[in-house]
Amino acid sequence: MNWKFAFFVARRYLFSKKKQQVIHIISIVTMMGIAVGTMALVIILSVFNGFDNLVKKMLNAYAADFKVVAKEGKFFEISQDKINKIKQLDGVEIVSRTLEENALLECNEKQFLAKVKGVDENFVKITRFDTAIYDGAYLLTDMGRSMAILGFGVSHFLGANVGTTSPISVWTPKNSAEISTDIEDIFRQKIIYPSGIFSVEQEFDAQYIIVPIKFIRELLEFENELSSLEIKVRENIDKKKFQNQLQELLGTSFSVKNRYQQNEILYKIMESEKWAIFLILSFILIIASFNAVGSLTMLMIDKKFDIQTFQNLGAENSLIRKIFLLEGWFISFIGAIMGLLLGVFVCFLQQTFGIITFPSSGSFIVDAYPVEMKIVDFAYVFVTVLIIGFLAAFYPARFISAKHFSVQKI
Repeated sequence: MNWKFAFFVARRYLFSKKKQQVIHIISIVTMMGIAVGTMALVIILSVFNGFDNLVKKMLNAYAADFKVVAKEGKFFEISQDKINKIKQLDGVEIVSRTLEENALLECNEKQFLAKVKGVDENFVKITRFDTAIYDGAYLLTDMGRSMAILGFGVSHFLGANVGTTSPISVWTPKNSAEISTDIEDIFRQKIIYPSGIFSVEQEFDAQYIIVPIKFIRELLEFENELSSLEIKVRENIDKKKFQNQLQELLGTSFSVKNRYQQNEILYKIMESEKWAIFLILSFILIIASFNAVGSLTMLMIDKKFDIQTFQNLGAENSLIRKIFLLEGWFISFIGAIMGLLLGVFVCFLQQTFGIITFPSSGSFIVDAYPVEMKIVDFAYVFVTVLIIGFLAAFYPARFISAKHFSVQKI
């Protein structure tokens, strides 16, 4: 009963005329401050969601669903029988072999240290790497000749372009190299021509070139060694269960990584940045919400005689506190609702029209800031605002009313 009566009185106080117009103005300013802070939280979280989704799409161009690597050492050998057993696991669609090693590239009298990744014909089916081609085509062989697909950063540094007659020299140390002053006794060299340039992610683009696995095996003088097995599975399977099954099949000598684990540091950085910004804006929202302290204090002064009347009619201090606690919470609630609606409206405009664009339009994968709204973020923001509003209203409702407005009952 007390809460019902307190709710009724607080709602009347919120919309009734005050003796001092400044009280009404402060309440509106407090609501607007909370609304703006809430709107900022919604927009920032939605933009981070958009970037997160964009990065995941870019990573899908070169990260397989699962990747098998050796726990020790860079290379490993695995029998065809074991690979066949992997293929027979429920949910497996494609298995690709890859071999990766650092190499010195030389083209147009420029040198660059890069990672050369040899792949088989299944690699493009697993990663959709052909969709990331910036110039040229996804072509690993041409008339029996090995071709290379360069990262945009590697291509830019070497000055290597598609369709030119300038080859790329790839140098790696010989396995049986002996001390010598002759470079040909220490390094093994092969020539390859660029067929395409890809762009998926800045760090990856600046490090990698993709070549046929046969090319890198000949360069390293390997026969069956691999750096990894990359696996594509059906979308509807239980990926956690599949990962455990695959790990059990391969044993303790191998490590099975899902797509998140392959880029774990990047994902953690993005997630931590998102919630760091959330906390910073929450502190700003706290400052805006504490205007409610002044608003409620002045409202108590304005309603001093009402409070005395309630007390003379038998109302205890706890009921008075509930009235002003709800009054402060109403201010936060209305501000939160306004902020959520404004945030959704701004995000909708950005999604539909791409109003805010990147300064260097045309050089990025998208022209405008990506936005993705999630219900769970709205829930986090709304609950956060209500908690902050409760804390902001608690002090004046709990202490000031008891200190200044307690009177003798008649």
